[in-house]
Amino acid sequence: MARHPYQGEILKTETIPAVTQTRSFTTVALIELWERFGYYGMQALIIYFMVERLGFEDSRANLVWGAAAALIYVAPAIGGWIGDKVLGTKRCMYLGAMILSVGYALMAVPTDSTWFLFSSLGVIVVGNGLFKPNTANLVRKIYEGDDSKIDSAFTIYYMAVNVGSTVSMLATPWIKDYVNATYGDGLGWHAAFAVCSVGLVLGLLNLMLMRKTIDHIGSLPDQLPLNVGKLAMVLAGGLLAIALSAVILQYQALAKAFVYLAGVVVLGIFAYLIKMSEPSERAGLTAALVLTLQTVFFFIFYQQMSTSLSLFALRNVDLNFNLMGTHLFTWSPAQFQALNAIWIMVLSPVLAWTYTVAGRAGRDLSIAAKFAVGFAVVAAGFFAYGAAGSFAVNGLTSSWIMIAGYGLYSLGELLVSGLGLAMIARYVPARMGGFMMGAYFVAVGISQYLGGVVANLASIPRDLTDPLLTLPIYTSLFNKLGIAAIVCTFIALAALPLMRRLTATHHSHQ
Repeated sequence: MARHPYQGEILKTETIPAVTQTRSFTTVALIELWERFGYYGMQALIIYFMVERLGFEDSRANLVWGAAAALIYVAPAIGGWIGDKVLGTKRCMYLGAMILSVGYALMAVPTDSTWFLFSSLGVIVVGNGLFKPNTANLVRKIYEGDDSKIDSAFTIYYMAVNVGSTVSMLATPWIKDYVNATYGDGLGWHAAFAVCSVGLVLGLLNLMLMRKTIDHIGSLPDQLPLNVGKLAMVLAGGLLAIALSAVILQYQALAKAFVYLAGVVVLGIFAYLIKMSEPSERAGLTAALVLTLQTVFFFIFYQQMSTSLSLFALRNVDLNFNLMGTHLFTWSPAQFQALNAIWIMVLSPVLAWTYTVAGRAGRDLSIAAKFAVGFAVVAAGFFAYGAAGSFAVNGLTSSWIMIAGYGLYSLGELLVSGLGLAMIARYVPARMGGFMMGAYFVAVGISQYLGGVVANLASIPRDLTDPLLTLPIYTSLFNKLGIAAIVCTFIALAALPLMRRLTATHHSHQ
């Protein structure tokens, strides 16, 4: 899941009492919780909405959502700069949340127009670009200068993210099914999207009530009177970005060109920075490039959760949870996506404890080694899905297989994605930190689109509805992804000697 803080340049303020820090943090964490509630509630349904409601082919739905996810990841690279240098970190958080609530409200309008959907997604792209980097920067500012507290704060912040996403991914599919069953006419889809908007409105109201707890934090522009001219320019740029996003989502060839251009730009940024950096900085930047490339491959796997795995749950998973002959409960296909957030909450403290114990014993693995282990675990998860076909009944696999596969998948996420920002912070000079953070997330956005391309290897024709025939198409893709993850594991292992040399050189110059 896309749930990471950005670095930024924020105005220094005097130290404040711990109780005020706690209240300030609570204010920011709550709006983040509601924002993730809205985003993941929408994500849980968007592929199904395009396939079942709008009649998209699997291939088009996968690529549209892949392109939208790419744009959603690219936008914060610009939004963070706007918060730091133009409008202010705090103002951008408010503005982003308001724009996001409008985006989800537009998706709640009962229309089947694809242009309307793509424009609504464009509004969400702009809102996310302003909201995400600046909200995380406020958390960093609250505990600035207190490293022990900031680590703890971001752990709780990450948990808030997953609480919001878990609740919404379980709730919105149920709301959709209930309203459709009660009122028909497909109104359930739009009712569920409306709930995403209402969640953000509630978060904004709470933010307004608690705004005094964050009055003292922000970037330099926050301390100055609002420049209406700059606000107008940002809003005008946002309208242009919305229109551009809608066009990119409509025309697949344009989306592909956008992604490839972004890839060239990211590689160019790395090459330029490595060339222009001091000799003492090059080893660290090269190490960051190697790990960033590995992260791109991971997010291709990650994107399968909202594409191929979601459609697999729709067509080839027994939705009933049974234990020893007893029926426990039944889930909607979309609700299986909540397993990722649930497993993250379960595994995060266990992994944190493991790192601490290993560190005390002097046996903690390097980030590069953890990446290799992460890819191996992801491979095991995909092989679990692939093997599920052997135990399917009438083309339907057990729902318990989904739990096991998501567990392995989520552990891999924590080992690779969860360490991405730590990698940037560790290897990149502080003066390049904000710039490189943006480049890193652009790279992640590229992989989101590529993930949609990969998901299309299991694209099911609309006239193919027999689970016995669709099952081997999905299991074949999952086995191929398992093999690809094994290849990534060996590449990561092969890169370890290089990473050790680069890391040693980097440390020798610090």
